[in-house]
Amino acid sequence: MKRITTIFSLIMVVAFMGVSCKDKASKKIVADNVESAVNRDQSDKLVPVMTFEKTEHDFGTIERGTPQETVFKFTNTGNAPLLITSAKSSCGCTVPNPPKDPIAPGETGELLVKFNGSGQNQVSKTITVNANTAKGSEILKIRAFVNSENAPLAIPMKK
Repeated sequence: MKRITTIFSLIMVVAFMGVSCKDKASKKIVADNVESAVNRDQSDKLVPVMTFEKTEHDFGTIERGTPQETVFKFTNTGNAPLLITSAKSSCGCTVPNPPKDPIAPGETGELLVKFNGSGQNQVSKTITVNANTAKGSEILKIRAFVNSENAPLAIPMKK
């Protein structure tokens, strides 16, 4: 019985010490110091930023199988070199071609996107651009209305 009482007493002492230490530590934290540290850390970071002229492109109405391409121009508005690690599309019919070399702060770059004109009616595709930015990725979109090969050009109206 003494052994159980001793073990129980030790558990209580340890639990009490754990609670009291947390209170003392939390009282030592000064909110102003935390805020200034966060602001300092964010301002000291060298981070590239991709700023696109446009993030969507509409090819309009095209004939099926007619290749299309567009260029998404961007500027590195950050304070560190921008490196695009990958660019992937939501479909094999769309091929993005990003620049391979780093883009220095203040410099511009171009991402060429080729679309093979497949599909029917309204189509839209996304391109995910992964880079060393704070966001980590950007989403670009293309769309087109694809005329079917067998679709009539015009439907006669009844008078």
